Amino acid sequence: MESISSGEGDASGGVSSRRGLSVQDVNIYYGNFLAVRHATADFAAQSITALIGPSGCGKSTFLRSLNRMHEVIPGARVEGTVLLDGRDIYHPSVDPVVVRRKVGMVFQRPNPFPTMSIADNVLAGKKLNASRLSKNDADVLVEQSLRGANLWDEVKNRLDAPGASLSGGQQQRLCIARAIAVEPEVLLMDEPCSALDPISTMAVESLMLDLKEKYTIIIVTHNMQQAARVSDYTAFFLSDGGPGQMVECAPTSEIFSSPKDQRTENYVTGRFG
Repeated sequence: MESISSGEGDASGGVSSRRGLSVQDVNIYYGNFLAVRHATADFAAQSITALIGPSGCGKSTFLRSLNRMHEVIPGARVEGTVLLDGRDIYHPSVDPVVVRRKVGMVFQRPNPFPTMSIADNVLAGKKLNASRLSKNDADVLVEQSLRGANLWDEVKNRLDAPGASLSGGQQQRLCIARAIAVEPEVLLMDEPCSALDPISTMAVESLMLDLKEKYTIIIVTHNMQQAARVSDYTAFFLSDGGPGQMVECAPTSEIFSSPKDQRTENYVTGRFG
């Protein structure tokens, strides 16, 4: 299988530097149903991009296409090119398991493994990837990942407690710790704060701003204020009764102040949606 990792040679034999994620003319299907058409955008490394738009316009479907989770649905497929560090993640020689290790996912509702301890939740991804760790290395990784998720100080004295014993906001940060423990390059977040209270939402938003120093982050959100607060770039999706489409993608300040498309302006100013 072809591997995908930062710094590997590109298809032409050169050396690629880390350059985020690039989507080129992507069409996403459920069987014969076209859900998202002709999506094209570049997602800069070490930045946050928010995907906004009305319900049912393909935002989450598009997000799942970025780490090949869409194709686990029977009959689902993706056409087009998704480049990670210049390598096409949909090339036939690329192992989707490797892709999902490089492009992590955090879901709408916190989903820690309920029978696992806090520490074992953090290590779950490493163990699923058959990585062998000494106890010392495991302890270091647990602390490092929980610190990265701004959760260490809250749980360091109860690492053997079930992950499900944490509050909703803590569970979501535990899921983020689990995602970053496998050292991805990209973090996908599908409405990560929709099930959280305002205080927990603030904690996760603050964490996202910290994490973008190291990761490329792409989030789906229905919260316009959240998109304005945390994102560097915003992509607006709309269906107009047909397949979802990415109407435009630009710096967040432009999307909210001077979008190029009237439909974007209508949405961000609350005229529909």
